[in-house]
Amino acid sequence: MHAVLLVIHLIVAIALVGFVLIQRSEGGALGIGGGPGGLVSARGAANFLTRTTAILAAAFFLTSIALTILAQKD
Repeated sequence: MHAVLLVIHLIVAIALVGFVLIQRSEGGALGIGGGPGGLVSARGAANFLTRTTAILAAAFFLTSIALTILAQKD
């Protein structure tokens, strides 16, 4: 169980980093996805990326907490 949760945690972490880097930067920071193409519109792409980033962040926190609980039991 510990190994499966750790693999899920790593996949979520890599996906979270990817989605953060894809987002358009508002202040000229590290965002690399600033091209004119998008899903349907710029607003639709931003909503999708924001929602997906929030879901991945929540999954990252949940798997982190679960890994901590499992480590304490061992």
